[in-house]
Amino acid sequence: MCVFCEIAMGQTAADIVFEDESTVAFLDMRPVFLGHTLLIPRAHYETLPDLPDDLLPSLFSNAKMLAAAVPSALGAEGTFMAINNKISQSVPHLHVHVVPRRPKDGLRGFFWPRQSYASDEQRGEIADAIRAAVAELR
Repeated sequence: MCVFCEIAMGQTAADIVFEDESTVAFLDMRPVFLGHTLLIPRAHYETLPDLPDDLLPSLFSNAKMLAAAVPSALGAEGTFMAINNKISQSVPHLHVHVVPRRPKDGLRGFFWPRQSYASDEQRGEIADAIRAAVAELR
């Protein structure tokens, strides 16, 4: 069992910003930019090609919703969305990166500089803001 499976089953703590029957979204512990969110299927599938077709609609409709919620919550102007399949996949469980973007934020190509939240409180506030934006969109 991987750490993302543990998060999906509630066995490992995470700042969950959205969940439904088939997916869970939570803050990345090493965000590219604050508010960087990961969306995973609850069931373990390593890559996008492994995901059964019947789960595609929920995964991508929730990714679409988060692409609106994350910038809305954080005052960002857009998002960068990515899925790694094996290469650069730090956890071998399918996950969609939803990264808030702003003009001239320094992100160039696929170099992802990481940063830390200043505190658990800051991380919690950002998680709360994304939860609220998700609630507005649903």
